[in-house]
Amino acid sequence: MRYVRHCNRELRAAYIELLKQDAGQGAEFPLPDLLVAKDMTMPRHALLATLALCLMFLWTPASVAAQSETPLQDVLQTVQEQVARPSRAQVAAVLDALQAADAPGTMEFLNRWAARDVFERPEDGLFFYAREGESRSLTLIDLDTGADVAEVTSRDVNQIRVNAGVRREIEGALVTFELLAPDRARRLAAVRTIARSPEAEHIPVLESALAEEQDGAVAERMARVLDLLNARFATDGAARVAAIEGLSGDITTEARRALNQILSTRSEFAPEIPEGVNVARIRTPGEDLDLIAAYARLAEADLVPPRQGRNAIRDALRANVVDGEVGGIPVHQLDTDEMRRAAYTALEEAGSVAPLVTQSDMEAAVAEYVFFDAYIEPDQAVTDAARASLDSTRTAISLWQFLGISLDALSLASIFFLAAIGLAITFGVMRVINMAHGEFIMMGAYTGYVVQTVIPNLTTSLIVALPLAFAVTFAAGVAMERLVIRHLYTRPLETLLATFGISIALQQLAKNIFGTQARPLTSPDWLAGAIQINDVVSVASIRVAIFVMAIGFLLLLLFILNRTRLGLEVRAVTQNPGMAASMGINPDRINMLTFGLGSGIAGVAGVSIGLVAQVTSEMGANYIVQSFMTVVVGGVGSVFGTLAGAGLIGALQKGIEWFNPANTLAAQTYMVLFIILFIQFRPKGIVALKGRAAGD
Repeated sequence: MRYVRHCNRELRAAYIELLKQDAGQGAEFPLPDLLVAKDMTMPRHALLATLALCLMFLWTPASVAAQSETPLQDVLQTVQEQVARPSRAQVAAVLDALQAADAPGTMEFLNRWAARDVFERPEDGLFFYAREGESRSLTLIDLDTGADVAEVTSRDVNQIRVNAGVRREIEGALVTFELLAPDRARRLAAVRTIARSPEAEHIPVLESALAEEQDGAVAERMARVLDLLNARFATDGAARVAAIEGLSGDITTEARRALNQILSTRSEFAPEIPEGVNVARIRTPGEDLDLIAAYARLAEADLVPPRQGRNAIRDALRANVVDGEVGGIPVHQLDTDEMRRAAYTALEEAGSVAPLVTQSDMEAAVAEYVFFDAYIEPDQAVTDAARASLDSTRTAISLWQFLGISLDALSLASIFFLAAIGLAITFGVMRVINMAHGEFIMMGAYTGYVVQTVIPNLTTSLIVALPLAFAVTFAAGVAMERLVIRHLYTRPLETLLATFGISIALQQLAKNIFGTQARPLTSPDWLAGAIQINDVVSVASIRVAIFVMAIGFLLLLLFILNRTRLGLEVRAVTQNPGMAASMGINPDRINMLTFGLGSGIAGVAGVSIGLVAQVTSEMGANYIVQSFMTVVVGGVGSVFGTLAGAGLIGALQKGIEWFNPANTLAAQTYMVLFIILFIQFRPKGIVALKGRAAGD
């Protein structure tokens, strides 16, 4: 790029000389001095040749102009002495030469030079990288080609050792190189590096890079980091305040760290607050400052006698034992703090020990001083601006945290919906309390695990596992309805006990087949990680996928119930089974298909839940309670009611956890209590249906 700028100047000068020759010797042009050559009298054909040569050079491809083809070794030989024996005063010449040449491999050389991984061969002054071999031998590596050159010993070459000052200069140059790199990703990485480790020296470097940046997104990021640097390191107070105000509402980690560092304080005390001190807070001993701690600070400064603690009193009593007594009190009676203090008081009256510091003594001592927190930053305008910006940032963080909790609640609600929708259909149509519903979820999860052991590709296995889990649990549900449930339709209590026994049997069967250890159900790579919205809110990709699946099941069920003959028959049996039978609908067949459908949906839910939870034989029991609560709160037999119930329970649980995040068990307990109260006021749930399931 240096040669391009030089050619531009030559081109403009040649063009101006041509204009002068055309206009005559008497023409005058108001030209800047730098554009007027000292000797502008050259033949016209020479000027045309200069124009042609410069135009030919300027029209070469940008990739050629972007980086020279000069070998790195040749560039280094122009500053050989400074590279071989670097000092902070001479390193600038090396960096200027490297930046001007922009030779391939410059970045690697700077990194290795700083890491003391560059060697000089004394006989010719050439530089090499080196790789250690056997018997302390070194393999010299060519800087430009990376090829092995020769095998030498450490005595044959000189290792270039840079000191800390030179290393800092090199690191600064690396940042500059990266900020001006043609690759956008490298420039963004350099800006992130500055944001993580900001220094005052980065301000001019970033300002110059920002002036040349053409990418809008990169320029915006540079400007933001420049505000961070100016907020902390700018020498002008007004510039600092303006930069700090620009950070208002910025929830990034870098911005919050910069504001908190500006607002960092130190604890001090004095008879009165000194002038010029930027006070952050005045503390009152006994209220927002512990009285004993305040007195201890005075004692550390040798302003008051130290307070005697228990150990000091005990040591003083031991040192003054005379004939089995201390201050006239037998030793065996000194088993309480009250008796030890009485003995110490007696020694104090006799002048044997220092006076005991009492509560009133401490209060009187600390009353003579003012305890306060002072900002390390002396400029009050700067700290006031930082405090206002940080308050605005905290407000923004609170709003984003609320959004994050809402997204977590939505994710949890989608899991509850998937777990409960099958139970809602079964309970709504058949009024069967199926305590084995959780085990159908477990069966679906284990089906997904088995498929993954057979099909290594995680995406393919997931695609196969979802319909297979539906088929397996559908068949199991149909078998359970045909063999057990159909004989107990008129005996709900016995149905509950029977399904509870089946759930225990299924759990034990799973333990016998798969063992008691948790089995992995791994999500594909495209579902791994999280969607990072900002530094406060992120959502796991797998939870987004489960939410999308829940929406898909909702739409599918609505289509089945409202647009198919099976859905019409299900709704007819739900509302009035006797009338449905009289219209030619077989209620037993509908019950069987409905129970199988609900069980199949539970199996698909098991695959989804297994991706975010441990697959064990007891995993279904963890969701059966939430499933029943979701169905009861939402409204028995209603798809939209189940959706509303899942949303309410998910939001309630996450809301309670927000107030007490360390105790999820308490959150579940409060949630159950709330649901009990809710049912008292709305026993039919949020969306109440008429018919057999509603108790009509």
